[in-house]
Amino acid sequence: MELNRGSRRLMSEINVTPFVDVMLVLLIIFMVTAPMMMQGVDVNLPHTTTQPIASEEERLVISITGKKEIYLNEYKISLQTLQRKLETIYQNRPDRAVFLRADEALPYGFVMEVMAAVRQSGIKRIGMVTEPLVEIK
Repeated sequence: MELNRGSRRLMSEINVTPFVDVMLVLLIIFMVTAPMMMQGVDVNLPHTTTQPIASEEERLVISITGKKEIYLNEYKISLQTLQRKLETIYQNRPDRAVFLRADEALPYGFVMEVMAAVRQSGIKRIGMVTEPLVEIK
């Protein structure tokens, strides 16, 4: 395209610099907020040197915080309703297993109370979740 004077032309290229700037800002925002969107309950797990167990299917996770709050996956429940909820969930499933995440500062007796409620609901396989011990070389 030409203007009135034949010497000046319109620029027909797209300036991508603002687009790249916006994309970089969005990428940084995503990188900062993605770890915060992880589901689950914050529990200070004990550290061990064992290897993780491979599991093909999703299992129920019972988390116990340092304040003795019990969560079934991400839903807070009481110790009194835990057994009834587990019985309802597993009534028609042959694979009765759960993972237990307990804060390392909890009294041993309270963790055993939760495990007893799980066992009374008919679940015989309880996996204890721990953090791997990191060796510094």
